[in-house]
Amino acid sequence: MSRICHIEIDDRGLPPPTPEVEQERKVAIFDLLEDNSFSLPGKNGTDAADGPFRLALSIREKRLVFDLAAETEAKVAEFHLSLGPFRQVVKDYFQICESYFEAVKRLPPSQIEAIDMARRGIHNEGARILQERLEGKAELDVATARRLFTLICVLHFGG
Repeated sequence: MSRICHIEIDDRGLPPPTPEVEQERKVAIFDLLEDNSFSLPGKNGTDAADGPFRLALSIREKRLVFDLAAETEAKVAEFHLSLGPFRQVVKDYFQICESYFEAVKRLPPSQIEAIDMARRGIHNEGARILQERLEGKAELDVATARRLFTLICVLHFGG
């Protein structure tokens, strides 16, 4: 499989993120660039375009936009996904993250661990939805989907 080599988040028009959200964004981008698996399927099992890819993520007209280019910056694909399927899981994810950040400040490790397990479960659900929405358009592994879901949450933060 190919991979993503550059990520750009278009957050123009969004309110500035909280320090926690900004940290999540930085970690997700770093982790994605370190290790990801992303390809564009073509006909007959071949790749539609060779990677690595430059990815620009944005929200335009209430749609999630994946704008993909080759390393040379030549555009290779653009996907527009409805935000509807993501709304509830993003809302749940932000609520559980808020609980987690508060818990870290004042609760014992056993309670923090329980909240973190719930947070990971919601995160996995968001990654699964993303993989379903991209089916036939892009192929990505679970770890890549999880990190991209984090970035979708960052974009939703102002949406």
